[in-house]
Amino acid sequence: MFELSQTFSFDAAHTLKRKVSAEEAAGSRRIHGHTYTAEVMVRGERQPESGMVVDLAVLREVIAGIRSQLDHHFLDEVSGLGAPTLENLCVFIYGHVKQHIALVSGVAVSRASGDRCVYRPTV
Repeated sequence: MFELSQTFSFDAAHTLKRKVSAEEAAGSRRIHGHTYTAEVMVRGERQPESGMVVDLAVLREVIAGIRSQLDHHFLDEVSGLGAPTLENLCVFIYGHVKQHIALVSGVAVSRASGDRCVYRPTV
């Protein structure tokens, strides 16, 4: 069994309603941005005809479509994302990859600040 991954980055702005101290919540409610890095993981056996689990060019093409929806966008307005949390970004990216590549096994999204979320759905 093999697991391949491809990473990509994007910069985006958002707001977030949080239940924390008033001072912390105020900063989250204002429009602010982050540099994100996402990793898409694909797991499976090599295909006999190609020797690959998935053609990485195909994976990069799918990722380019997702990146175009997120990079330099206001995440609050991205259709289907919901609240712009790390968790929702993982699910959003996973869902879009899954439409094209059945062997997607997980997605991780991190911010330059060091925060990271990993989504590996149970099958």
